[in-house]
Amino acid sequence: MSSSSVEPAPNYIDPEFAAIKDECDAQNVKLAALSFEDFVATWRVMPPALPGECPTDIEITDRTATVSDGSGIEIRIYKSKDVKPDAWLFLTCHGGGWTVGSHEVEGGNNRYVASKTGCVVVSPDYRMAPEYPFPYPINDCFDTLKWCKANAASLGINPEKIIIGGSSAGGNLTASVAMRARDEGVSGIRGQVLNIPNICHPKLFPKDKGYKYESTKEFEVCSMLNTKEMTWYWDKYLPNLDNSVRACPILAESFKDLPPALVQVAGMDPLRDEGFAYAKALKDDGVPVTEYFFAGLPHCFYFFPNLTKTAEYYANIVSWVKEVQNSIA
Repeated sequence: MSSSSVEPAPNYIDPEFAAIKDECDAQNVKLAALSFEDFVATWRVMPPALPGECPTDIEITDRTATVSDGSGIEIRIYKSKDVKPDAWLFLTCHGGGWTVGSHEVEGGNNRYVASKTGCVVVSPDYRMAPEYPFPYPINDCFDTLKWCKANAASLGINPEKIIIGGSSAGGNLTASVAMRARDEGVSGIRGQVLNIPNICHPKLFPKDKGYKYESTKEFEVCSMLNTKEMTWYWDKYLPNLDNSVRACPILAESFKDLPPALVQVAGMDPLRDEGFAYAKALKDDGVPVTEYFFAGLPHCFYFFPNLTKTAEYYANIVSWVKEVQNSIA
């Protein structure tokens, strides 16, 4: 039931996920019982959930990018062994609620995109909350974008052929970076990949705009991410709700002139309606949007590499990136 059709089906559970749901929920209970320090440490060493057919023809190197406050952050570069000169850049903003995770949260995405599209994939290990709340994660990702453009020759990329992408909080950062690039005149972003994106603090969601916003109530209890956990992440990242517009892209005054978007939404996810709403906001302002909806699957379902829909999720990204590449001379 993954398609451009976006009719929610909150009572439907994907049969493949239903078979592993109890095990998934038990693991989440164990994670939730950890101290914050142990929770973060567990995420840092968690191996990437890679499908069996995930590409292996990838060269991975680490470098340091200097950001605007003078700090150095690690970036990880993924390249196909036969990557061509003047390649496209795919800048990955990893997920993890702005508080946990690192490059390999998006390990599958980074490998598929590097291998199947010829992009050079760059993932910044941006600084995270609560030690570094908003705006540090956005600033680090945006500064990495500018660093990549300035170092295009050594990266082997074309600084005017860029796609940015991420999942969950990384989808939020992707949308925010695309908007900031538009507003500050940073050129070259040709597309944005918004996977199960986290678009707005629940206390600030613009219900007066007519967007449907029921998934936070429907999934107060659910697998992988529930509404309480989502709010916990937000409160770590955005303790001051006055700093809201840049952190919550859907609060922007205009979405005009933003790059085309791929939006993928999971049906059993408190973020479901945020993804739908942001896709609508973009389309209403004339931005081309491709949507895929995965009914009956939870937040970050692609962490389960044996699910049939996980393969579709990655295939959608690869196909869309190729479409964007083919549309640019």
